[in-house]
Amino acid sequence: MSSLSKSDIEDIREVFELFDFWDGRDGEVDAFKVGHMCFCLGLNPTQETIAKNGGTNKLGEKAYKLEEFLPIYEEISKDKDTGSFAEFNEAFKTFDREGQGFMSSAELRHVLTSLGEKMSDAQVDELFLVTDTREDLEGNIQYSDFIEKVLKGPEN
Repeated sequence: MSSLSKSDIEDIREVFELFDFWDGRDGEVDAFKVGHMCFCLGLNPTQETIAKNGGTNKLGEKAYKLEEFLPIYEEISKDKDTGSFAEFNEAFKTFDREGQGFMSSAELRHVLTSLGEKMSDAQVDELFLVTDTREDLEGNIQYSDFIEKVLKGPEN
C-alpha cells in the first residue's frame, strides 16, 4: 500500500511527464534521470541513494514507467534529511579561524571538491553563482548566508 497522497502522485506525474516529453514521449523515462526527477520534486538524495534505488550512471541502460517510478520515489522520500542549518554551521566553524562567521572561499571550494560527495569545479562555480556567494576583500565568505541559501534551494 502506497503512502503517497493523490496530490503527491499528481506532482510526480507532472514531473514524470515533463521528463518523458524530453525523452521522446514513449511513456518511459531513462533511469539516469531518477535523481533529476527527485530533485525537481523537492528531494535531495545522494548519488549513492539514487543508485541504490534504481538510478543508473549512463543514459540508455534502463527506463521506468510512471508506475515503476512511484515506489522508487516513495523509497527515496523515506530517507532522512541530510543535515540541518545548525549541523552545517557547526561543521563550517571548523574553518572559521577567527570565530567571526567567515571562512576562506578557496578553502570552501577545496572542501566541496575533495570531501564527501565531491563536486567538480564547474559545479562549485555554479553553486557560488546561484547562491550569489561573493568574497570580501580578504577572499572570505560569510558561511551562514551560504548555508541558508543552499538549504533554501533554487529560486523558481
